[in-house]
Amino acid sequence: MAKRQNEFYSIQDLMKDVIKENKLTKGMHQLSVKDAWAKLMGNGVVSYTNNIELQGKTLIVKLKSSVLREELSYGKEKIIKMMNEELGESLISKIVLC
Repeated sequence: MAKRQNEFYSIQDLMKDVIKENKLTKGMHQLSVKDAWAKLMGNGVVSYTNNIELQGKTLIVKLKSSVLREELSYGKEKIIKMMNEELGESLISKIVLC
């Protein structure tokens, strides 16, 4: 009969291990980026957003409004900084607005 180990692990540590072992990190980053975008940009910008996708270190944001696209293009560096701070790691180095 197998001997029971008396080591305790936090749920957070166990979830990190499961995500890493099953190679789910990329998908989790996609979800985190979408959540961070919605939180930081607010309902106004989110309502004009068609799609958000993380390809490598590039965030691709598809927008419905050319006016909004132009307005956001002036603050790309600030958006990158805010997104990376919200995500807790440097996942984004470039933003493409289309």
